[in-house]
Amino acid sequence: MTSQSMIAERPEMGRRWLAAALVLAFVAAMAIGLFGFNGTGTRGSQDAVSAPIPGTPRADSPVPVVEPLVLDASKPDEARKLNAAIPFSADPNPAARPFHFSGDTAARERAVDCLAAAMIYEAGDDPTGERAVGQVVLNRLRHPAFPKTVCGVVFQGQERNTGCQFTFTCDGAMGRAPALAAWTRARALAGAMLAGDVYAPVGHSTHYHTDWVMPYWSKSLDKVTAVDTHLFFRWKGWWGTPGAFARALAIAAEPVIAKLAALSPAHRGEEDPFALTGLPGTLIDDTARPLAIGPEHIGQRIGPGRLVAMDPDGNGFAMTIDKGGDPARYAQAASQLCAGRDQCRLLAWTDPRATPRSFPVAESNLTSMSFSYLRMKDSGIERMLYNCDEFPDTPRIKCMTRRVPIPQAPRLLADDRAGKSNSRLPESARPVADMQSGELAPLPRADARRFLPKAAGTADPAPAALGGR
Repeated sequence: MTSQSMIAERPEMGRRWLAAALVLAFVAAMAIGLFGFNGTGTRGSQDAVSAPIPGTPRADSPVPVVEPLVLDASKPDEARKLNAAIPFSADPNPAARPFHFSGDTAARERAVDCLAAAMIYEAGDDPTGERAVGQVVLNRLRHPAFPKTVCGVVFQGQERNTGCQFTFTCDGAMGRAPALAAWTRARALAGAMLAGDVYAPVGHSTHYHTDWVMPYWSKSLDKVTAVDTHLFFRWKGWWGTPGAFARALAIAAEPVIAKLAALSPAHRGEEDPFALTGLPGTLIDDTARPLAIGPEHIGQRIGPGRLVAMDPDGNGFAMTIDKGGDPARYAQAASQLCAGRDQCRLLAWTDPRATPRSFPVAESNLTSMSFSYLRMKDSGIERMLYNCDEFPDTPRIKCMTRRVPIPQAPRLLADDRAGKSNSRLPESARPVADMQSGELAPLPRADARRFLPKAAGTADPAPAALGGR
């Protein structure tokens, strides 16, 4: 027989068991999130760490725009206080994936020297700081907002007097050569990072600065970590998560950087800095088979954009390309669409409303075109041009000719009145030039009288009176 006290205790015991079960479930969930399903105490699977932060924008949000770097170093003590007031992000900070450079020997040598230059000029002869800088360069390389070569990332904006992405490329610092031993150490560190070495503490950071300057963008990014006096940042939202960074990146060639010629034999050649793959000076890989592209592919994404129209001959393409980021990445679409084609042209717009839906393309569409690529292999013609009103940092040699829309001529009042009038010239009075395609000839005198001013009060002469004189 059950006593009254036991009956009273049962609900209390039930509540305790329920609370214990909830606690155990929470602990299990935390353990899975921390250790993954592989049963080890390490990071777990890459997929587990790569999961985007809940509530962040997805990949269909615009690619972040990379602005010229402007630093204010006039008040270092005030900058340190302001920087200290910005909290570090509490979100996960997973390490970046290892990067393995895939280019040939010449391309690798140029990449090593570009990366080594960034590391030693930005961090000095300090292996920890150099690796941190090197990781930021490789993170940028994998992010769609930045150029797609190592040298392109490091020397982005080098043509400016100020505002380059890495200040040493435009502030005169390269006039001072590093010591040979320090340069050799930097090259060794750079080579290791291009072969898979990862500096984990900075995670997926794409920006950094010293604590005694205060860039305008500091508060708009997530502060991830500090390495000595340098603070490291990543994009907020989805664009700062692992999913926004390319898992692998094929780099067939690296541009020649004239500013590195004194340090690097690999940058003393005469090669075209815009050459990428295939034949010398060409963007296209002629060893590849042409993509089988048909009308069914309209609307599909290809590289950094979406295919909108095709020329009936299959060698012309119109695309809407993603706005924002480094415009040099638009060449990726051209290299994919034109691979293996002797003749090819790509016309691209960042404004979907301006992108034509068919060929031929009207002149009015061409005035707002953002990027174009043309190749005629047999004639040796290959041109890749940008709209420099839209991309003002593009070298002038790569700028499109500015097209000025030709407005339609206004209709004159006399045109409207003539259209409404029922009067017509008699057939015999038409100028000879209207009736013959040869030389101009004067009207006969009798016909010309029809166009003389009439005297007041006189009536039109009868047609018969016009003959014979």
